[in-house]
Order: sequence, then C-alpha cells, then structure tokens
Amino acid sequence: MAALMGTVRPSPGGASPAVLKPGAAGIAGRGLFASWLSLLVALPLAVLAWHGLEGGPSGVLAALELPYAWEALQLTLWTSAVTAILNAVMGTATAWVLVRYRFWGRSLLSMLVDLPLAIPTLVAGLMIVNLFGPQTPLGAWCKGLGFPVAFAVPGIVLALLFINLPFVVRSVEPVLMDLDPAEEEAAVILGARTWTTLRRVLLPPLAPAIAGGTLQGFARALAEFGSIVVVSGNIPGRTLTSPVFIFGEVEAGRTEAAAAVSVVLLAIAIGLQPAVRWLNRLAGARHV
Repeated sequence: MAALMGTVRPSPGGASPAVLKPGAAGIAGRGLFASWLSLLVALPLAVLAWHGLEGGPSGVLAALELPYAWEALQLTLWTSAVTAILNAVMGTATAWVLVRYRFWGRSLLSMLVDLPLAIPTLVAGLMIVNLFGPQTPLGAWCKGLGFPVAFAVPGIVLALLFINLPFVVRSVEPVLMDLDPAEEEAAVILGARTWTTLRRVLLPPLAPAIAGGTLQGFARALAEFGSIVVVSGNIPGRTLTSPVFIFGEVEAGRTEAAAAVSVVLLAIAIGLQPAVRWLNRLAGARHV
C-alpha cells in the first residue's frame, strides 16, 4: 500500500498540508484507475456521442422531429424543473429539521431520506401505482376530483420528487451543521423578523448548497426511467417522457434516433456538472 500511495513530501514551511510524491507503483496504480474509469464511463459516453452525432446537428433535429419526440422532451424538461424546485424548498426544510431539532424518530426520518437511493426506482413507481392507481380507493377519489395521479402527469412529478429527495437534503445538511446559531439569535435579539432572518442571515451561506443539490436533482430527473415507465402510462403526446421514448425507439430498431435524443439529454446533464462542482466548492469554501 505504501508503494502504491508513494512517499510523503512535506510542504515548505509546513503551512499547507503535505503532498504525496508517487513512486513507480503509484504511477502504475493511477494508470490502472484511469483505464478503469475510461472503460466504464468515458468509452461508452464517447460511443453514444459518436453514434448520436453521426448525422450531425441536422440528424439530432431530425430525431426531435419524429412523432412525439419533441413533446416527450418538453415533458421531461418541465417536470424535471418543477420537481427540482419543489425539492429545493422541501429538501431545505427537511435538512433544517434534521439539523436544528432533536426529537424521537429523527434517526428514522434521516434513514427515510436516503431510502430512494437504496431501492430500485422501478419499485418506487410500483409503490405509487399501488397507492394512487385507478383501482385503489385513494386513486379513485383523486380521479373523481378530476386529478388523476397514476398514469398521468402528477404521477410523473410524484415519482421524480421521490427519487430526487436526498440531493438537496444531503447538500444542505453539512452546511447547516457548520452555521453558528448565534448569528440567528443575534438577528432575533436585534428585532429581525423570521423572513428577514431567513433572507439575510441563513439563505446567503445556504444558497450554493441549495442550488447545487437542485441542479443535481434536475440532471438526475432528466434520465429517470424505472419509476416513470410504471407510473406514467406512456401515452404518446401526453405522458411519454424522453427516456421512455428512447427505450421505444431502441425496441423498434431505430437506434440512431434513440442515440440522437440521448445526446440532447446527455449534453444538458454534462453541461450542468461544472455549475454543480463550482457551487459545491463555493458552499465548502464558506465554511472552511
């Protein structure tokens, strides 16, 4: 292990942390890890991009002009945006409760926050159908009110809210832990109202973490398939999302069109990553 990690090289003056000077084994290990990541991530992405852009920009536009392709992309984008915004609000509130209060069942609540990451998303869709399906009492009641959930857009939103719940909570939670409650107490003593304290004392340091978690959730929602294919009903032009549309194109043997639409979603998700990384660094830098 020491040969793999390298030798410790102290920094001049001892002001900054020591760094590692890799040996031959360390260099070989880094090459092995880089090769593994390339085979696992970079190579498949490159092949998808090459296949999707084989026809150039005109090929991508032609794929979006296929029946129901553009409608599916619009539905995917706006439902992902809505759920990201809702999770930004509720995720921040959940993180606040977990950090600021001690109560019976707090550990259970924290465990439930991580549950969407632990179960298959297909199971999440099935849970929503079992709860809000048209044959269930609650689902029939909602449908009677003119607000069907399962096999409709509200079911898509609910599924995306479920699978993306942890992102904002776990992004905001460590930042809240580092905040000094004395600042809030001082604001209250000076006569600041709740909204003023929230806007001028709490939100500025929390904003990067909230934004970073929100963008992560949005990018994750763009590619969600497992829960959506169960809960949406996949009605073309109404509840058909882009990932399910891509699956249908692959099943029909039109892999070029599927790859072209995938490139659009991939470009959006990859384009968001620099912003997420910058926001995460900004959130961490404020509390070092």
